[in-house]
Amino acid sequence: MPGRPRARDLGIRIGEGSPGPLNAITDVDGVRVGHVSIIEGDGPLVVGRGPVRTGVTVIDPHSGDIWTEPVFAGCHILNGNGDMTGLEWIRDTGLLHSPIAITNTHSVGVVRDALISHAIRTRPAGSAYWSLPVVGETWDGRLSDIAGQHVRPEHVDAALADLRGGPVAEGAVGGGTGMLCHEFKGGIGTASRLVPPSMGGWTVGVLVQANYGRRGLLRVDGVPVGEAIPVGEVPSPWGRPRAGIAFDEGLSGRGGSIIIVVATDAPLLPNQCARLAQRAGLGLARTGGLGATSSGDLFIAFATGNRGLPAGEVPPETHGVIELRALVDTALDPLFEATVEATEEAIVNALVAAETMTGRDDITAHALPHDRLVEVMRRYGRLRG
Repeated sequence: MPGRPRARDLGIRIGEGSPGPLNAITDVDGVRVGHVSIIEGDGPLVVGRGPVRTGVTVIDPHSGDIWTEPVFAGCHILNGNGDMTGLEWIRDTGLLHSPIAITNTHSVGVVRDALISHAIRTRPAGSAYWSLPVVGETWDGRLSDIAGQHVRPEHVDAALADLRGGPVAEGAVGGGTGMLCHEFKGGIGTASRLVPPSMGGWTVGVLVQANYGRRGLLRVDGVPVGEAIPVGEVPSPWGRPRAGIAFDEGLSGRGGSIIIVVATDAPLLPNQCARLAQRAGLGLARTGGLGATSSGDLFIAFATGNRGLPAGEVPPETHGVIELRALVDTALDPLFEATVEATEEAIVNALVAAETMTGRDDITAHALPHDRLVEVMRRYGRLRG
């Protein structure tokens, strides 16, 4: 999967900013990503047996132990028909104490519990432990036996064992294995932006699990790609054109969902992380996301620029005082722009990387055809070499 083309390989350049060396969330120093994909069976759906097209993706915020060294974080909910555990504690304290995992809707509980179990096993023997890990979800039931709940603790362990820096696999991988995007095959995508040195030199990275959208709304760098490649040309996995909220073929059939994770090495405070997370919604809007009533559009941002935050008690001689760095609010605008651009490009990368997949009941989600995408972008003068 790391060898699949990306938007820039096709000559598509989103926005004005410069990506990092990997154009991935792992450009933020210390951030690692791990995936496990579960692809089993073919043919008619038999609940509990398959076919299965699902998985787990895990994002580790830094190179230390996130369980004992939290980072500042914030979140934003564009539309709440979805779930991401642990957000109330983040809203209350502004601290992220765990890796971030993404999976399918019906597997949030097992992934959450498996993260806790893994942490307990890796803590010193006999030590007390407490955690509220962050696990987000989108619905992959169009292609997968989601009611069969096929994600198990060993899959979470495998995703944690797969954590690595460097290039990030995209498309139908990990939590994005069975996901759809604008009625094409969707899934995991990532991108990054470098803030110019004159504005701080910070890095912003984004990872998405894209599972939303109606075909005709899809825009790539402002180009109406969804209109140019309609479902009459590349069929929809929903079997007939979707007509917005009037279309009634299951909850996800009307809206779908997206999880967006934003990372930065800038020294942001929790409220500033929340503001960064909010800007991810603007990148989603650029691609044609609406935040429909049936959509779970949940965003989280974390900042590693104040590493070394204590997870528990501090030495008594400090009287509970620690030193922090922070940006003034007027210095946030370059990070906002970076977040918007990286989010838009991450979604496009998810679409470009995803390959055609046939799931349960022989339902097929077709890949966004690269040749047609390039043709449409060229017609509008948006290929930038």
